[in-house]
Amino acid sequence: MPLNPSLPHVAVVGCGYWGVNLVRNFYELGALKAVCDSNPQTLLKIEQSYPGVETYSSLSELLAQDGLEAVALATPAPLHAAEALEVLKAGLHLMVEKPLTLDISSAMEASELAESKNLILMVDHLLNRHPAVVKIKEMVSEGRLGKICHIYSRRLNLGKLRTEENVIWSFAPHDVALITSILGLKPLFVRAFGGSYLTQGLEDIGELDLRFQGGVTGHIAVSWLNPFKEQKLTVVGLEGALVFEDSAPWPQKLIYYPHSFKWSGLNVTPVKAEAKAIELTPLEPLKEQCHLFLSSVLSGQSPPDSHSQEGLTVLKILMAAERSLKSGQEEKIETINETKDYFAHPTAIIDPGVTIGRGVKIWHFSHILSGSNLGPDSNLGQNVVVGPKVKIGRGCKIQNNVSLYEGVELEDEVFCGPSMVFTNVNNPRAFIGRMGEKRSTLVGRGATIGANATVVCGHNVGKYAFIGAGATLTTNAPDHALMVGVPAKRVGWVCRCAVKLDSDLKCPACFLTYRQGPSGLELIESD
Repeated sequence: MPLNPSLPHVAVVGCGYWGVNLVRNFYELGALKAVCDSNPQTLLKIEQSYPGVETYSSLSELLAQDGLEAVALATPAPLHAAEALEVLKAGLHLMVEKPLTLDISSAMEASELAESKNLILMVDHLLNRHPAVVKIKEMVSEGRLGKICHIYSRRLNLGKLRTEENVIWSFAPHDVALITSILGLKPLFVRAFGGSYLTQGLEDIGELDLRFQGGVTGHIAVSWLNPFKEQKLTVVGLEGALVFEDSAPWPQKLIYYPHSFKWSGLNVTPVKAEAKAIELTPLEPLKEQCHLFLSSVLSGQSPPDSHSQEGLTVLKILMAAERSLKSGQEEKIETINETKDYFAHPTAIIDPGVTIGRGVKIWHFSHILSGSNLGPDSNLGQNVVVGPKVKIGRGCKIQNNVSLYEGVELEDEVFCGPSMVFTNVNNPRAFIGRMGEKRSTLVGRGATIGANATVVCGHNVGKYAFIGAGATLTTNAPDHALMVGVPAKRVGWVCRCAVKLDSDLKCPACFLTYRQGPSGLELIESD
């Protein structure tokens, strides 16, 4: 297929067992310009199968060519670190087959280099593109399974045997990325077991036990000694379970078990229900991933579940599993901060793709979702949820138990009191999906929202306005307005210093004077 001039031109490096699939997909998408492989026979087959595609035997030779914008790297994992850096230094966008690298220092170096050059660095966690996984995430987020208790995966096969890395590093990255993405959580601890039977010191079978926040547990079993192929993921909740079997035919790939439990005093009885196959649209996940890479290069943004930070998280989990294999003990999984100029408590969860300014403090059990932007010197208390795609300005203070949903934006120096509430849908129903009807809320600079107050979506809070404790705001609040009651009504005006103004609109504390303006009060500047 001829090159599409509107798409980035891509080279695939490494055309072996998996690389040939990348070659096929990028070619069918009209984006494949070149391939690189050290095997002359492989290059000959590429030339015969894909007319017009350039072939190179060395990476340096490939990178010296003009007209190339991106690279998909599918060489053996031990080569990823050096080759990824070489591609990024050449100024090309990069998608790397899992794992990103085999050590955290080189992975972080690659991530920082890509960021400094404004390049996309994506890890090919293609199972996140599978229609069954997309549906699982949707059902979990909608609460269709109730509280999630356990999630476990089995990835078993006879071969393909590796000599560069053990079965955990070869097979488990898919499952680690999948489980953390579905749960939206990063595990705190891992215990790993394994056995080496074919090559001394290289595990052929392995198992990982994961412990997440909130008591959720996970289990991964991998093997290349199994007599048959099995790729199965099970998600267990208190109100149902899902089983994803990738090797099953499309109509049976995802099965929903709407089981539940009935309590009578201290006795619990399972309530079984008929299993249902979930209808899915057949798609090739790798083609979706390749298309996503091209789209990310064009837009300059990669999705959180394929971002290099997610690759770093998977790498941290695998490294902790490797330590556990050697120690025989449960190992703590280290956290990764994208920068070191802010504070995040160890219990806080920060998703990939979050921008955090210098001096930010994020306290216990808070969760910052992807696409959110936290301005410098802001302070987030305990159990604060932000996002996705929420913007918080400089110097904001968000007290305990506040959730800022998509559609909410805080300008600089906003104060959100304990347990105050933002809504984002005007007429919610548990059984009707209305997230496409979200209404936005803008909170102006210097505004204060008191404890337990509620701001109903679609209404803005003006600059330096003061919403009293327990008030429910159902209209826009003008600049400097003092709003109290249910529903909230204006009962006066407040100064920038939050002191109520006199009837002549003069502050009795700092002596600033105001006048009526088109959006509320405005300061009368002194000569």
